[in-house]
Amino acid sequence: MKFRIKILISFIIILFSAGLIHAQQIKATARLDSTNILLGDQIKYSLEIDYPKNATVEFPQIADSLMSLVEVLGKSKIDTIDLDDKAFQKQIRTYTITSFDSGSYLIEPQWFKININGKIDSVPTNGVTLNVQTMVIDTTKGLTDIKMPYSAPVTLKEVTPYILGIMLIAAIIFLVLYSIKRRKKNKPFFALPVKPKEPAHIIALRELDRIKSEKIWQKDKTKQYYSEVTDVLRNYIEERFEIRAMEETTDEILNNFRLNKDLLNEKTFQNLSQILTVADLVKFAKYKTLPDDDNLTLVNSYFFVNETKKEEPKKPEITEKSEEKSTEVNSK
Repeated sequence: MKFRIKILISFIIILFSAGLIHAQQIKATARLDSTNILLGDQIKYSLEIDYPKNATVEFPQIADSLMSLVEVLGKSKIDTIDLDDKAFQKQIRTYTITSFDSGSYLIEPQWFKININGKIDSVPTNGVTLNVQTMVIDTTKGLTDIKMPYSAPVTLKEVTPYILGIMLIAAIIFLVLYSIKRRKKNKPFFALPVKPKEPAHIIALRELDRIKSEKIWQKDKTKQYYSEVTDVLRNYIEERFEIRAMEETTDEILNNFRLNKDLLNEKTFQNLSQILTVADLVKFAKYKTLPDDDNLTLVNSYFFVNETKKEEPKKPEITEKSEEKSTEVNSK
């Protein structure tokens, strides 16, 4: 009988020791960033618990205040940290608290609920004291003037809307004035830049080169050949001398040059007359030309364009010798 009692007592002691060791490993803590604050200051109130990983923990339910005069402004998410003992972990939640009444406040312990293998228990934290103090007023100085509010510096974010607004108004004013100016000149609001017009002799020579390379007079297309040559010359005369050659007959064109003798010299006039006269005979009288006539017409066409083309003024070029002379003069 005594032996059984000893065994039972030993078993109870072992269970109690194991529970005591286990309880010592689970630890709940409450702490403040600072125990002393001024009215309205905000501080952090942290709740921590160390517990086995195979257990589940429920944090204390804290509403909008810890007590009647200590308010809770917000709370963080629960942060989990592994401990040195791999079987244990720590969880932390931080609350932002404040108070607007001076005094010393004892924040009571908070209770965690812990579930270990289906057994539910409660673990308390320690209590903490919060001292809320008022501003110290120096009554020896008496009343002082009210300080004017400080002017905050203007930031780019504040100024940007005004800058964009001014730019928009300026753009609208510019467009209105531009539109009025274009309308007075009877021009469209938007117009593509005008491509510089090619000189008349460049176009004429290019077309003559084309006719020369095609050699259609050698393919029994004499009428087409003379029509193309005279069209090139008539277009050239219109652009170069401002004579409506495309609408006039050969006699009218030649008569215009006779009346304005300063436009052509005698040889150039004779060349033009030969080209237009032969072309009329071919086109209207079914005149059969000789190969020499065809070649002469093309040669005379080149001659007429080159003799009458308007030369563009060339920019003066500075030679190396003139540059050397100017350098010598400057050095002297």
